Amino acid sequence: MRDRIPANEWIANFLNGKYDSRDVKTQILAGWYDWFCKDSSLVNKTKKMGNIIKDVKSGGKVNLQNWYVWFKNNCPLNGPLYDDFRFANLETGDVMFTIQIDCCWNKTRYAVYGRTPDGEGHWDEPLFATDSVKELKNWLNSPWEN
Repeated sequence: MRDRIPANEWIANFLNGKYDSRDVKTQILAGWYDWFCKDSSLVNKTKKMGNIIKDVKSGGKVNLQNWYVWFKNNCPLNGPLYDDFRFANLETGDVMFTIQIDCCWNKTRYAVYGRTPDGEGHWDEPLFATDSVKELKNWLNSPWEN
């Protein structure tokens, strides 16, 4: 995996076309960690997930300055491949959120697993699930309710 960069820097790079190349080195630089699909598929997956990530704003649930983003194409033992992107703490590497897309075990298109502000991990049940990318972005951009 490439050097960790803050999510806000990743967004700027994405918007400036830094991750548009099909070559594997560029896609690893974009944040791909593990994949089972064709190497040539990574650029389109980066664009698809990047179009969600680019709309994440400061002041919501994601810490754009202290977290980084990375990607995984998952190969479950009994089901089709699916993608996710993860936000992790720059300092510790701890995953804060995993956003699964089109996972066969979820009832919705998008499912968010992760940690609440108290550090409690929710990895068995989603913190949030929706079929709408707009609702996903709104959830990520909304502050935690007290």
